[in-house]
This record gives sequence, C-alpha cells and structure tokens, in this order.
Amino acid sequence: MLKVMHSAANSANPNSQWEDLTQLSAPNTVQWDNIKTQLDLALLALETLTGIGSEAMLSAAILLNLESKVPDRVALWRLRQSNPLRKGTGGRKKLDVEEARSLVLIICYLAKEDQELIRRAVGLLEQMAEQEREPHQAALLGDYIDAFCNTYQERMESDEQISTDALTHLALKLLVDLLFYSSPGGHRRLWLALIDRSTQF
Repeated sequence: MLKVMHSAANSANPNSQWEDLTQLSAPNTVQWDNIKTQLDLALLALETLTGIGSEAMLSAAILLNLESKVPDRVALWRLRQSNPLRKGTGGRKKLDVEEARSLVLIICYLAKEDQELIRRAVGLLEQMAEQEREPHQAALLGDYIDAFCNTYQERMESDEQISTDALTHLALKLLVDLLFYSSPGGHRRLWLALIDRSTQF
C-alpha cells in the first residue's frame, strides 16, 4: 500500500521550478492530446476534492508569475477546453509547451496548498482498503467520488463504455497522484508522468 508521505518544506521558487521543467524533454506532437486530457483531469480532481474554482487557479498563476500564460478566466477555460474529451469545440485550441508547463506548476501549487486534505483522503483510502470496505463508505471519499463522477459526466463527451466503477477508479488514481504532486519536486513528477503516460497511451 502507498504509505502516506511526510511533507517537507519546498524551498524551490517558481522561477527555479520553471527552469526545472525547461530542462526536461518536451512532448512530441503525437503525445499532446493525451497530455491535454491528463492536465484537465488533474485540475478536475483538485476542483472536486477541495471545492476550488477558476479564481483559485488564476490566483495561483499570479503568485507563480504565470499571468502572461494564464491571464484570465477565459484563457484558463480555453486551455482546459483543449482537452479532446471535453464537450463542445468553442474554446478548443492547441496547447503549447509553455502553457502545459504553466498548468503543471499551477496544479502542483494548488495540491501543495491542500496537501493536508489530500493526505487525509489518501489515508482514508488506505484505511478502507485495509478494512476491505468500499472507499465511498468514508464520507470524504464518497463526496469526492460523487462530485468527480458528476462533474466528469457534465463536462466530457458521453461514452457509454465508461462505467461508474471506471470513473471511481480514475478519481481515486488521480487522488493518489495529487499526493505525489503536492510533495517537493512534484512538478517534475507530474511533467515526467505526463510524457510517460502519453507514450503508453
């Protein structure tokens, strides 16, 4: 089982984190669709677990000196709408590498801000597994799973092949991922995971 990680102070500033990402390999053209999907789903997991919205994401962009990449609510919506699973095409655009790096830093910043809640949720997930109980029997996990599944179904193109069980599995996988992204060096973990998973896709 995943053991709950201990937090450590992350002395890296936004500029050094950006430099870290620029030194890692960039995605190739074939990988982009899956990367856009993964970034949007990570934000969806954060939204539905913590209750944050676009204002918190934009505030994070300001604190991270990323206003030029994510200047306002419309720009953020367009970036998220680039996820090919999203309903509608009105805001769809190509996501470039700098915008992807910006979303990575925003996700990791927000995960770190809510690390205590994320850790508590993952701890409950471990506890449920040890007791051989369903995750939704814990109130925090049940609320998160319901919110994630409902929001996913509202925003994404309908796919009859996606069952509630599959969405629950996705929600819980993203929850565990968020714990890793909330840790020092989380931005590197997320960036490398994006590329690795899109290669396997």
